[in-house]
Amino acid sequence: MYTLTGPDGRPYRSPVPGTLGGYRRKRLYGRLDCPSALRAIARGGYVRHRVFFADEATAIAAGYRPCAGCLPERYAHWKATKRG
Repeated sequence: MYTLTGPDGRPYRSPVPGTLGGYRRKRLYGRLDCPSALRAIARGGYVRHRVFFADEATAIAAGYRPCAGCLPERYAHWKATKRG
């Protein structure tokens, strides 16, 4: 079983692993092979605040934004359309 984050931001158990990883503190999501995330993990950080999502729609619904490093096109779109 895997622990994923749902659209309400709450964890739930899933028999299927997530397709995206996220960082709870900065509320961002990205690919599981994101170089920035992997560097942070290698330095010993990030892991305590790591979350996983089934898909991009769930990450967005939970209030997370795309990673600028591994999802630059999605990040640019998010930044151009964000409010506030």
